[in-house]
Amino acid sequence: MTEMVVGAEVGRRGTPSPPPPPPQALLERLKDYGQEDAFALWDELSPEERDLLVKDIESLDLPRVDRIIRCSLGSQGAYLPAVEPVPESSVSTVEVRTLEDRERWWKRGLKAISEGKLAVAQGLGSSSDPKGCFHIGLPSGKSLFQIQAERILRVQRLAAQSNDAGFVPPIPWYIMTSPFTDEATRRFFERHKNFGLEVDQVTFFQQGTLPCVSSDGRFIMETPYKVSKAPDGNGGLYSALKSSKLLEDMAMRGVRYVDCYGVDNALVRVADPTFLGYFIDKGVATAAKVAYPQEKVGVFVQRGRGGPLTVVEYSEMDASMTTEINQSTGRLRYCWSNVCLHVFTLDFLNQVANGLEKDSIYHLAEKKIPSIHGYTTGLKLEQFVFDAFTYAPSMALFEVLREEEFAPVKNANGASYDTPDSARLMLLRLHSRWVVAAGGFLTHSIPLYLTGVEISPLCSYAGENLEGICRGRTFHAPCEISF
Repeated sequence: MTEMVVGAEVGRRGTPSPPPPPPQALLERLKDYGQEDAFALWDELSPEERDLLVKDIESLDLPRVDRIIRCSLGSQGAYLPAVEPVPESSVSTVEVRTLEDRERWWKRGLKAISEGKLAVAQGLGSSSDPKGCFHIGLPSGKSLFQIQAERILRVQRLAAQSNDAGFVPPIPWYIMTSPFTDEATRRFFERHKNFGLEVDQVTFFQQGTLPCVSSDGRFIMETPYKVSKAPDGNGGLYSALKSSKLLEDMAMRGVRYVDCYGVDNALVRVADPTFLGYFIDKGVATAAKVAYPQEKVGVFVQRGRGGPLTVVEYSEMDASMTTEINQSTGRLRYCWSNVCLHVFTLDFLNQVANGLEKDSIYHLAEKKIPSIHGYTTGLKLEQFVFDAFTYAPSMALFEVLREEEFAPVKNANGASYDTPDSARLMLLRLHSRWVVAAGGFLTHSIPLYLTGVEISPLCSYAGENLEGICRGRTFHAPCEISF
């Protein structure tokens, strides 16, 4: 039996000949960036595996990757100004907001939407699975994507009703996927015929990935012929929109404002006219919805007196920050939690994409990375959506009630918070309150705190338009109310 030597070329007499060396130009480029170890096991690879390794390395933008690694590692321990609470003048609170304010902002937002000035961009949730395809157990069985699509359809109808012409341009919806979720997400939309949205209204684009590195910045090899890579964080939204030329696409469509949100929020008010109207009214570069903290969550702060607003992660806060009370209000001193609901001017989004790329500073997340030696401790390079705020010349915050607008799905059922069950109950309870406020009645065969009714977004976006449907009628929970 002839003995086979892996990775060796066999000569005419059956004796192994040395394998060809790595492509010289590519090896020299790797040496320039201190990453030549990627070819360390070259001699042990089969010809097919060598081709895979070369293609994998060639797919990397090495100058950009090197700049990101150097800038990110070099920024560790850099001085940051002390944090201050957000000035009260920067926040519209539920308590001081008047009915007149809400109605004015609602009309102003609908006017901008009717003029085709708003686009929606959806970022990733906290999973490598296409979380938008998931349904949380609602009576209708609708997925998160369907709920969000129907809210867009409802806003378009409201805008058309407010427009004398009776027609509005469709709201463009840009959906960020990852290399792991792209195909499944596209198939899901095809199977459901875009949930009633027009074909050219929905655009998919992929989040970028970056190599995982050791503490000294060297690539971690997932296999002898593949660099270990990971998505570049939810803040990868900005570079992905730019590299896909979708910021240009928005401009060509006449878009001036972009509503950004995380897909894994069952209560998200996509394309919220009130929030948009407030944002336009304030004349700022960006705005964010905030809620009073009810869990371990990042909060908005001012970075230095008179400095920009930004977000400090809960893990970065010392104990006193999480409990300190403002004596004049009786609330927490750092009381505005980030709920991942933002709006930007298109001009500012361009500035953010350019600024983040120029500075190339990513957060370093220590994780277990798959490698040729099994799982090893290494670093993932990530940007966060809130990294944009440090570039903002002006910003405003808009308080919302968590029970009305923030029901994230981040953990599996059985966890203590942010599960499909908790999100479903929050939605059902909110919609049940809407039914009662509109003059309807509820019956139930199980305790009402465990159930409720679901209202189709096509009927009502935020509790409006329900009296004609609900007044005097009785609904048995759980059920869906639709046309």
